[in-house]
This record gives sequence, C-alpha cells and structure tokens, in this order.
Amino acid sequence: QVLLVESGGGLVQPGGSLRLSCAVSGGTFRSYSMGWFRQAPGKEREIVAATRWTGGSIYYATAVKGRFTMSGDNAKNTVYLQMNSLKPEDTAVYYCAATRSRLITSSYSLRNMYDYWGQGTQVTVSS
Repeated sequence: QVLLVESGGGLVQPGGSLRLSCAVSGGTFRSYSMGWFRQAPGKEREIVAATRWTGGSIYYATAVKGRFTMSGDNAKNTVYLQMNSLKPEDTAVYYCAATRSRLITSSYSLRNMYDYWGQGTQVTVSS
C-alpha cells in the first residue's frame, strides 16, 4: 500500500514562493506515474503537473507553466512542487497522486487514473 503525505503549504504573499513535498512510502516514486492536483473552493480538482518519470517529460498545466517545477529526490523518496511567482488564483488545496499505470500525457489530467492520493496541503496566496 502506497502512502502519500504532502507538506509545505501555507500563507504566502503574491509573487512569493513555496515548495510542496510529497513523501512516498510503500513504494519507490519513480515506479509510479505521479501528479500534483489542486482544488480551489467551489471548483473541481484540476491537474497542475504530472509525469511518468521515464520516457517522457513533465507535463504542466498552462496556468502554471514557467512558474511551477515538479521534481523528485531518490534518496528521500519524495516528490516536490516548487511554486514561484504565486498568484491569488493559485490558492487551493494541493494534492499529490500516484498510479502504477504508465500514464500517457493525455491521461495525466484524469483523476480516476490515479490509485493513491495524499491528504492535501493548503496553499493560500494573499496580501
């Protein structure tokens, strides 16, 4: 059973930065396709970034491209989401998700393709 635990959320001013962490246990993160999603109040959960790690690049949603970076640390078995130039519209609960399936790019945004989810971490961008 894979367990995902997010951390690193908080309150930040517009233009600021945060780094979210997703600690993975019960499996090696590079063996999974993984994604970061977010859900703002009253909105559906949406893809932010995703990758299958091998044989493909990291996908970023248009709204975050150039500002967010997804990466992983093998030694810590942890996946990160570095968020720069944050905007109020980035305010949401952020979730990491994983699946053993080798997702293709067109499937990254499909929530039902992911088998494991973290509990989420709140990010609030406000002055």
